Amino acid sequence: MADKKTVKLSRAVYESELLRLQTELVKLQEWVRAQEARLVVVFEGRDAAGKGGTIKRISEHLNPRVARIAALPKPTERQRGQWYFQRYVEHLPAAGEIVLFDRSWYNRAGVEHVMGFCTEQEHRLFLRQCPIFERMLVEDGILLRKYWFSVSDTEQQARFRRRLEDPLRRWKLSPMDLESLTRWEAYSRAKDTMLVHTDIAEAPWYVVESDDKRSARLNMIAHLLSTLPYQEVVPPVIELPERPPSTGYQRPSRDLQTYVPDHAAGL
Repeated sequence: MADKKTVKLSRAVYESELLRLQTELVKLQEWVRAQEARLVVVFEGRDAAGKGGTIKRISEHLNPRVARIAALPKPTERQRGQWYFQRYVEHLPAAGEIVLFDRSWYNRAGVEHVMGFCTEQEHRLFLRQCPIFERMLVEDGILLRKYWFSVSDTEQQARFRRRLEDPLRRWKLSPMDLESLTRWEAYSRAKDTMLVHTDIAEAPWYVVESDDKRSARLNMIAHLLSTLPYQEVVPPVIELPERPPSTGYQRPSRDLQTYVPDHAAGL
């Protein structure tokens, strides 16, 4: 992928197409709600590969009561004593819901395996159980889509450096991110093994080339929409009622309430 030349989109073209796709995502949301469908989208990939930015653009105009993001913290002591998939099952969608997994049960195939947070036996058990687990989800009617965001080593390092220099994004640079730089090949091998075992017909993996973030976001969203049989749902006709005549209400004096200072007026 590093040798592939890409033509960067202009901001105007990118924003225009993004808005069009986001409009389609709203249509998708209404279809999911009307059909009582259940949609799960799994976002995996290298650190700094652009997963979070893509999720942000997808969810930007969606109803958070319909579409929610599941970004689970590290498991508690109790959760470590559960069946591995158990805490993820709790976050699966009910009828009429969309769940976007910002990393998912595939933590065990990636960071847990590479960093030694799970045993070799636990890793092998995951690779054996995961296809069974996902087939059960699909068999039960869940629409499952899985995306792997691929970024080159040079671009990843450049993004880490920008995060380090930007006080607004420095929080994104974790110790695990720094470790990923020194364990690039180990993560590559772990990803290859994961794909061999879990790229199944019922729930295939789709790879998103993400050295160009703008193209990656548009490509991923357009592909997601193309895989779903959604149709536009005609919204109900809504009319604003006439405001009734005043009955004599008077607003209390401003002195009786505490207002936020007008910071904007001093700019």
